[in-house]
Amino acid sequence: MRFSKNYLLGILTVMLTFNYMDRIALGVVLEDVKRDLQLSDTQLGFLTGIAFALFYSVLGVPIARWADRSNRVTIISLSVALWSMAVALCGAALSFMQLMLIRVVVGVGEAGCVPASLSLIASYFSRGERPRAVSLYMQGVSASLIIGYFAAGWLDEMFGWRVMFVMIGVPGLGLALLGRYTIKDVRRDEEKRALPDHSFKDVCVFLWNTPSFHHLLYSMAVNWFFTYGTLQWTPAFFVRSFGLKAGELGSWFAVIYGVMFIIGTYVGGEWATRRASRNESRQLRGMAIITAVSGILAALVYIPTTGPNHYFAFAWLGLSMLTAAAVSGPQFAVIQALVPLRMQAVAIAIVYMFGNLIGLGLGPWAAGALSDALRPWLAAESLRYALLLLCPAVLWSAWHLWAGSWTVARDVERVSEKPNNRLQRAGSEMSTPIAACGVAPERE
Repeated sequence: MRFSKNYLLGILTVMLTFNYMDRIALGVVLEDVKRDLQLSDTQLGFLTGIAFALFYSVLGVPIARWADRSNRVTIISLSVALWSMAVALCGAALSFMQLMLIRVVVGVGEAGCVPASLSLIASYFSRGERPRAVSLYMQGVSASLIIGYFAAGWLDEMFGWRVMFVMIGVPGLGLALLGRYTIKDVRRDEEKRALPDHSFKDVCVFLWNTPSFHHLLYSMAVNWFFTYGTLQWTPAFFVRSFGLKAGELGSWFAVIYGVMFIIGTYVGGEWATRRASRNESRQLRGMAIITAVSGILAALVYIPTTGPNHYFAFAWLGLSMLTAAAVSGPQFAVIQALVPLRMQAVAIAIVYMFGNLIGLGLGPWAAGALSDALRPWLAAESLRYALLLLCPAVLWSAWHLWAGSWTVARDVERVSEKPNNRLQRAGSEMSTPIAACGVAPERE
């Protein structure tokens, strides 16, 4: 079983790498796309934001609902195949409208990856193991940052952005086949005993009666607004403010984002597993402090006093990424502890829906619109100050993590207690059929 768990985690991590890679690549080539298709910053923000996020977020919920009831491996493999074909087609776009429609298809495909994958991981790893397991899974984001920035930068410089999209999209088709025929969807005994007929309304009512889930949802939505708003535009900021080329910029970002994300994700997962295992309150308080520090460091990237050249900005960017990455694994592990096993894919999909609609949907657009609005006064430096204005959002996100730490112990206990006691409590707290679901407690 240990080999199966490790192999499963490895395949899912590689899939996550390809899931994020196209978004990284698009950020690197924004300036080239803007020039070739004659787009404004607002159009680029819409293209990288809401055009993708709307379908990616909303469709994630029904796909996750499907995953909670059906074969998760099949769903994940189909998703990988669909988004890989669409990413390759990005290279054929000749107008803003064509590229936007192709990005919509990419969003539909990528919507089926993360919720189903995290649900599958929860079936193989116990509550105490999940912070480490999810952090290792999130290393796929680290790999996408390294490969995406490096490959996109140099492929764009050598062959152009159109060929670049084809070359990063096609390999995903082979990965979809590999996953379909080499990994298995094995549900744990307690999942098999759980009644599968709870409705989507039941899940929503359960989450509504879980205060800690609210704070995690708000925290991630606000944080992603900042993260995606800056992630898509930071390459363009270094091009405009420091005159860097795509190849050089891709190499720097591969090291700064990729390596720092690897270290931060690993440290965060290890800390949560070794020092705060089964103590979600301590995990949330630690994440709140780290998130606040990452926001302060991020602001130093964009203020003009960080130094006379781009090396100072790169240094602050690396430290900001190191701290921000530390919370990526534990926050999803806490969500998994807050909901019964047969609701986890939908719960995570709901987080992704709101987080991505607000973060991925509005973050890049807000940054682009702010840049256009500030351009008459700040000219080429308008993007710098637009990104700086997004930084205080991280402190708001940190406050929600701290607030969630006060209620999370009670909420986790409600899920893990014995069935009869839990049903009695659920019946007293809820007025819907959720009390009849009878999800069995987790085996540790």
